[in-house]
Amino acid sequence: MVPPPPTNKPHVCLSTILIMSSMALMDAYLVEQNHGPRKIGVCIMVMVGDVCFLIVLRYVAVWVGAEVRTAKRGYAMILWFLYIFVLEIKVYFIYQNYKADRKSLDTIARKALTLLLSITVPVLYVILVAIDHMEYVRAFKKKEEIRNRLFWVVVDLLDILDIQANLWEPQKKGLPLWAEGLMFFYCYILLLILPCVSLSEISMQGINIVPHKMMLYPILSLVTINIITLFIRGGNLIFYKDARVSGILMGKNVLAIILKICSFAQYRRQLQNAPPTFGAELQKNSVPHARPMPMPMPMTRPFLNK
Repeated sequence: MVPPPPTNKPHVCLSTILIMSSMALMDAYLVEQNHGPRKIGVCIMVMVGDVCFLIVLRYVAVWVGAEVRTAKRGYAMILWFLYIFVLEIKVYFIYQNYKADRKSLDTIARKALTLLLSITVPVLYVILVAIDHMEYVRAFKKKEEIRNRLFWVVVDLLDILDIQANLWEPQKKGLPLWAEGLMFFYCYILLLILPCVSLSEISMQGINIVPHKMMLYPILSLVTINIITLFIRGGNLIFYKDARVSGILMGKNVLAIILKICSFAQYRRQLQNAPPTFGAELQKNSVPHARPMPMPMPMTRPFLNK
């Protein structure tokens, strides 16, 4: 029986501290938004939820730490899905409390909530990828290509969080109820799925990872983030006169659309103009080399005396 790989304890501790500290800060928001006897009930409820979450996290984080030096990221996807699922539920209740109490114009607290999410969510993704622990990626150029791709994922996460933050930051004129709900849950789904797609691309590549073959995430992000969020911001700016729309991120979406279309066209042109051996080399690089199996020696039957 093959023994399990050793657990990277610093990686486990770092991810656990980041997750639980962000959860505790979300709980502080929920508790401070309630008053009187309801505040005690909310405090007990969030504490029980955190204890249950910590019990599950104790096993999942250890599994993630055990696979950090391997080419697999299956448990990292589970941990990311679990974290975002619970975190966004708390963010939803915080957003609803701010919406119900429109007299509260605590701008600093709302901006701090946006800053907290914009730090913890991308940092956890970088920790789960653990590119510095990819010892099987030995070429410096290849590791830099992977790091550049991860940078685009982090920027996309900030783009999604910026749209979601428009719901709880102070606003003069609120959006319709259906538009707010649709915007929140659209960002919720993107935060759940897209980073898992990026982690699965890294996992499916195996030991001999080939960065230029990781094309699934760029295609999905082009449609779901760069194009659709551009229409969301444009609609908020034109129809609802929302002054909080980020013009910088709208420019980022336009540039990302142009750059990704050019990269897709260049990649397709390279495949069409490449010699026949190019596809064989890509397949050879993406599949780990198997050790040659020794041929069994023929068994000689002993001479039998009649």
